Amino acid sequence: MTEVAVTEGNGVVERHDLKSILSGEGRDFLVRNNGDQVKVSNLEGKVVGLYFSASWCGPCRRFTPKLVEAYTELSLKNADFEVVFVSADEDEESFNKYFFDMPWLAIPFSDSTTRQQLDELFTVQGVPHLVVLDKNGEIVNDEGVEAVEEYGSDAYPFTQERIEKMQSAAKAAKENQTLQSVFISPSRDFLVSNNGNKVPVSELEGKIVGLYFCLNSYGACRKFTPKLVEMYGKVKASGHNFEVVLVSLDDEEESFKLGFDGMPWLAIPFKDKTCERLVRYFELEAIPTFVVIGADGKTLVSNAADLVEDHGVEAFPFSPEKLEELAEKEKAKMEAQTLESLLVSGERDYVIGKDGIRVPVSELVGKNILLYFSALWCPPCRAFLPTLTDVYNKIKAKDPNFELVFISSDQDQKSFDDYYASMPWLAIPFGDDRKESLCKTFKVYGIPSLVAIGPTGKTVTTEARDLIMEHGAEAYPFTEEHLKELGLNEEDDDDDDDDDDDEMKIEKEGYVCDGDVCRKA
Repeated sequence: MTEVAVTEGNGVVERHDLKSILSGEGRDFLVRNNGDQVKVSNLEGKVVGLYFSASWCGPCRRFTPKLVEAYTELSLKNADFEVVFVSADEDEESFNKYFFDMPWLAIPFSDSTTRQQLDELFTVQGVPHLVVLDKNGEIVNDEGVEAVEEYGSDAYPFTQERIEKMQSAAKAAKENQTLQSVFISPSRDFLVSNNGNKVPVSELEGKIVGLYFCLNSYGACRKFTPKLVEMYGKVKASGHNFEVVLVSLDDEEESFKLGFDGMPWLAIPFKDKTCERLVRYFELEAIPTFVVIGADGKTLVSNAADLVEDHGVEAFPFSPEKLEELAEKEKAKMEAQTLESLLVSGERDYVIGKDGIRVPVSELVGKNILLYFSALWCPPCRAFLPTLTDVYNKIKAKDPNFELVFISSDQDQKSFDDYYASMPWLAIPFGDDRKESLCKTFKVYGIPSLVAIGPTGKTVTTEARDLIMEHGAEAYPFTEEHLKELGLNEEDDDDDDDDDDDEMKIEKEGYVCDGDVCRKA
């Protein structure tokens, strides 16, 4: 594996000889997925992306179609660009199945020596990883995945100068944002209704517009859509200039149509490239996301989904004044919070203990309470339970005025019973409506989750699980004052979560589980 070092200015630039690094013993060619051989020398004078990837890697499988799209667009423009797949698969069958959908070249699977040498040469720590070499063999971007994710084919030739230019253009676009710049593409100046009509983007001028980023197959989106429909109907009935535009993230047209058929608003056409552009433009982090654009074409709220969820039509028109009003309302609600307001609903003024014994909520008033959101089907929950049980017993031994209440996300009574049988504390009965209310109040988007309530009924912290994991029973009663006394409030926990493979491993009841948490899908 030879490299050419060229002195330029005050530094040394490493230039890789493609024939040297991509050829193997007795091999001077690369392969296509149909078995054709292509001489490595054919890459001379081209920008080359070395794509380190594997079929077993969830992020790789999600990124590969985006790279295929960028590669295809550049090929149609006759760009001097080629990709070479460097597989991390463990067997040839997996390699072949994965490589089948790639339109570029690859190091033969049989040449494990060259693949390993490339991993070491370019210090590949994880996949997917895309290293881009310019026409001289110099590395111009070793974060090619991010460049393609952010800008697609527009990032070509992937140099730092090009990326900075794209970043400047994106910043300028946001500063000068209009409805036209958001919705119109070179080939389209209209949106569509669910009956197939085309509606000019110009008809939205002067209106407050919400962009609804939705994936119909996700449970959280299916739950949110009816609430948005309800709010939309009430706002429109009041005569306000308001519109919603669906930005669908569905891969299948059938799923898109199924979701859109029940929506009374407009949409960007299915699979329109504007959808992917808007995902990047608004830096989408979660779904559902509801971006609100004001009558002047500027973004008012980057994600108003929680506002719609919590306040419905009262959140309109999403102005700073309205948001401040709602914040004051929430503050007053929190200040008035009591244990009864949390745990009593109509005639349900009790929780249960072992053998179904009813324990009046009134007996818990004045105590320190932990609310434990969990479920049997959730692996992180089962893993956390022994730790929580040990901490519970230690705290209970020191302070009888302490209790824990289990709030289940189990799917049936048997699962609830089996799981609760391993717990020494109280619970909300299975299927109790108070569960949804508590999840909404504390914005529980992932389990296991642990909320601490003080003797006055006020919320102490929604991060009690993290405190227990870090400090055990010593964290009790979880107040800021107590943590300061113990010197435990310093932000000394490094976020070492490994995001290299964030494939969703388990899906239950609208949740996906990955790492140490199960989150709402």
